[in-house]
Amino acid sequence: MNFIESVESLEEQMAAPSALDRESVRRLKGDFIVLGAGGKMGPSLARRIRRAADAEGVPRRVIAVSRFSSLALVDELNRDGIETITCDLLNRDEVAGLPACANVLFLSGRKFGSTDRPDLTWATNTVIPAQVACHYRTSRIVAFSTGNVYPLVKLDSGGSVESDPPGPVGEYAQSCLGRERVFEYYSQERGTPCLLFRLNYAVDLRYGVLVDIARKVFAGQPIDLTVPALNAIWQGDANSYALRCLEQCSSPAGILNVTGPEIISVRRAAESFARLLHREPLFKGEEGEFALLSNAARCHSLLGRPEVTLEVLLEWVAHWVERGGVSLGKPTKFEVADGRF
Repeated sequence: MNFIESVESLEEQMAAPSALDRESVRRLKGDFIVLGAGGKMGPSLARRIRRAADAEGVPRRVIAVSRFSSLALVDELNRDGIETITCDLLNRDEVAGLPACANVLFLSGRKFGSTDRPDLTWATNTVIPAQVACHYRTSRIVAFSTGNVYPLVKLDSGGSVESDPPGPVGEYAQSCLGRERVFEYYSQERGTPCLLFRLNYAVDLRYGVLVDIARKVFAGQPIDLTVPALNAIWQGDANSYALRCLEQCSSPAGILNVTGPEIISVRRAAESFARLLHREPLFKGEEGEFALLSNAARCHSLLGRPEVTLEVLLEWVAHWVERGGVSLGKPTKFEVADGRF
């Protein structure tokens, strides 16, 4: 087992393009822009595109757009050959000044704090998409969404599929469906090729649902079983799918569930971490009958299965937590069943 020992190695792992990534960048014409690139996934996704283009020897601009609260991140991206633009995507004039790009990856969104500022959540998740979809109406757009637009389903259902009707629980999830509807509108009315990228949940060793469980096991804290199961995927695989989904964009907009192939029992995940971390797992709450679950069979059929298996991911997370690896301090709140984040 080759473990990841440092943040630098972690970033390298998530940004390393696969052969399929490189082939996709070679086929895709035009430049790339990552909107909302200052968040958890944006930097490694931008780096993956940059490295894929360089490996193929194709001239492509890769542009990262964010408010960029961290100047250090700006410097790091620039050193990696990625152009950076500081932009408030809620500002229509600033969006209008963004450069034309054939390939748009839209990562902007707001989740945590949604209960305290629902107005800001709705503005971020619906107004920004309207401005972006209008400005980039002739581009391909992969618009990040979430499995939260689905209702909770029974554990034996196999998870929601793309043709299932949405049933968002809570204002955050409702605003995410609003984001999808905005992109669908522009795709339908103006012919913008688009794909709605319903992701849940990406795991970086510094955050993610499995990290939340592992850290609680390691600290001797009880694991809430109210939501008894979940989906997860290594962030590097999610990055790869996002890049290659640019070739899946269509008008009307398509939908793709993006996650790993397993329905992961929270109890069994905790027990696995307990074994790896030499701890006794503690639990609280009654195991519910319903969970937020997505079926990503269509994604795996189109783009292949994730390269990093669940077994490897569990061991990576356990090792990172045990050695005191850094945390972003952003719990996913996977155990929340009422949609209040």
